Amino acid sequence: MSHSKTIFVTGGTGFLGSYLIRYLLKNRSGTVRALKRPTSSMALLQNVEEQIDWVEGDILDIPLLEDALEGVDEIYHCAAVVSFDPRHLKMMMEINVTGTANIINIALTKDIKKFIHVSSIAAIGRAEGKAQVFENTKWQDSKFNSNYAISKYLAEKEAWRGEAEGLNIAIVNPSVIIGSGFWKNGTARFWPQVFNGLKFYPKGGSGFVDVRDVAKYMIQLMESDITSQRFLLNGDNLTFRNFFNLIAQQLGKSEPKFKVNTFIAETAWRLEKIRAMITGKSPLITKETARNSSQTYIYNNQKALAAIDFNFTPIIHTIEETSRQYLEAENNGEAPMSLPLV
Repeated sequence: MSHSKTIFVTGGTGFLGSYLIRYLLKNRSGTVRALKRPTSSMALLQNVEEQIDWVEGDILDIPLLEDALEGVDEIYHCAAVVSFDPRHLKMMMEINVTGTANIINIALTKDIKKFIHVSSIAAIGRAEGKAQVFENTKWQDSKFNSNYAISKYLAEKEAWRGEAEGLNIAIVNPSVIIGSGFWKNGTARFWPQVFNGLKFYPKGGSGFVDVRDVAKYMIQLMESDITSQRFLLNGDNLTFRNFFNLIAQQLGKSEPKFKVNTFIAETAWRLEKIRAMITGKSPLITKETARNSSQTYIYNNQKALAAIDFNFTPIIHTIEETSRQYLEAENNGEAPMSLPLV
């Protein structure tokens, strides 16, 4: 492996991006250059942040991206806004769609060897009555497609456009990524919710994947000769009840007892919308989360396993490790933490 190449990472201070950078540095993959906002927290990159060539700015800043990508060999595009709050729609579309178009357009003008785009299972589309999802499952317009899903679908179209115009691209579509991180944001917030006495569980289910598996798979995919394909990354399929029960068991807390049926879900998001309008705070439940969490989707990882010699971490192991770290963090003001690299 060449140690002289320059690797560019977007979203490097975020949940997935921080693990990816740690693995790149651990593997001595090359010079890591990463984009960050001036206000980005460096908490998930403690002890390694000085080893990174930081570019401070925004993915919407085209001149900055043009300079940042000079001399870059490989790109990992992880930056994205994940939100189900309708008030964040404009920002999400700008970052997820326009931001992706920007970096694709500039990459096409540079001597980029390969580009890994982080998409999502949400970009594959979700239709009622079709539980099994594969890489070739076609996108369908549906009431179960959230604004986030639409933004990631449109972002992935930009990536495929770049591939059609000559960029060597491979795409990963992770399921629900879990692991230690910022305990008040993203999927890591499930741990304090259960710790503090979560009473209700949604009736649906989804796929779950260890954050470290996603980062490691991306690196192996980058180092392979595979291009022009996408891969669904999923460790295990679980009902939401089983998922929350496993967390509760590891934390020594009571399991959620009450299933959220359709009537409760539809009532809850409407009440939350009113509360959010009055308080100005983000709603805990939205129409999108209420409706999507009532559906069960099963994600097939066989293509990913066939393409690369890889083993996904059993999700129970991820939940056990994350729970141990949360109990430690809970005694320390819920300080952000990262799972050990394996």
